[in-house]
Amino acid sequence: MDTATYRCEVAAPSDTKTIDEINIQLTVQVKPVTPRCTVPKAVPVGKTASLHCHENEGFPKSTYSWYRNSEPLSPDTKSNAKFQNSSYSLNPTTGTLVFHAVHKGDTGRYSCIATNDAGFAKCEEQEMEVYDLNIGGIIGGVLVVVAVLVLITLGICCAYRRGYFANSKENGESYKTPAKPDGVNYIRTDDE
Repeated sequence: MDTATYRCEVAAPSDTKTIDEINIQLTVQVKPVTPRCTVPKAVPVGKTASLHCHENEGFPKSTYSWYRNSEPLSPDTKSNAKFQNSSYSLNPTTGTLVFHAVHKGDTGRYSCIATNDAGFAKCEEQEMEVYDLNIGGIIGGVLVVVAVLVLITLGICCAYRRGYFANSKENGESYKTPAKPDGVNYIRTDDE
């Protein structure tokens, strides 16, 4: 908050020029603090992934650069042959790195550096894994679950038809405790 324009006046009554002044522009710069980095832990191949980096204490405002496995990511993927196959966009002003369709090569440790005229600060590296969806495994798992449910249902039906779930009332073996009449205290005897 001390950033401002300051004016200095000098008075010399015995000099030929009795008064003079100068304006001084003071800009206080603050080094960035460690930025907060948000990196997804795991993303399926072909999906979108957003990585964020931000700090708000540095002055002037910080610009951001991203690194994968300690190598800088170019803001312009077209100008660098190394990144022409990548499908990301990097905004150095907001600190946002967006992969439009991740692929296995995007797996790695990501970090971000916030930089201004007073210095820079780096966040800790964070791992992002890009994994394949195993469609065959998912379909196989669903088929196994359906097969198990069908076998259980068939087993219950067969057991019911063979009489394993027959009602015991039909055999006369059922015994029901007599109900208590209202307002009567029923005491059970040893004979019962």
